[in-house]
Amino acid sequence: MSQDTVTRAQQRENEDPEETVRPMPLVVLLLALFMVLWAVVYILRSEPLTLSAFGDQRTRAELSGPVAGAAGGAVDGKALFAAQCAACHQATGAGLPGVFPPLDGSEWVQGNTKVLANILLHGITGEITVKGNKFSGAMPSFAQLSDAELAGVASFIRGNWSNKAEAVTAELFAQERKDGNRTTPFEGEAALKALEK
Repeated sequence: MSQDTVTRAQQRENEDPEETVRPMPLVVLLLALFMVLWAVVYILRSEPLTLSAFGDQRTRAELSGPVAGAAGGAVDGKALFAAQCAACHQATGAGLPGVFPPLDGSEWVQGNTKVLANILLHGITGEITVKGNKFSGAMPSFAQLSDAELAGVASFIRGNWSNKAEAVTAELFAQERKDGNRTTPFEGEAALKALEK
């Protein structure tokens, strides 16, 4: 193409648009300034965050009160069950078929309290029959819990769901702890049945 043709083609084209600096409209600027000032005044006039009506309402005395399981302290067996046992035995006490035995309707839960105390104190490995079904696995020892906490859990599982057995005392766990010299879990139900003799 000739130089003359290029020049005519350029003359037919519009100039490329350019962005120029345009100031913010005064109304928008005033509105933004008003919102910032209103927020500052609102924060300065509101109550301190330490006086919130939301959140934990317990007093300092309640928080420094007796520890659950300590002498004179109340033990919540349901809360301990939820924290320690429900992962395996489920909140309904039904267990998991073929994996974890049920506590609801279990002859081991409703039966001899000495056997139940020893299961909680020492744990069990191997095969156990519950409600006619065989389970093979391992239950850990809960000897790290206090006697009152163990009694709370045992009483909870003995008196809930379809279970209607009497509560268990902390003295039973204290006695079994004192009398027992076992350091390993029971090996199946035969070892547990030997306790009943």
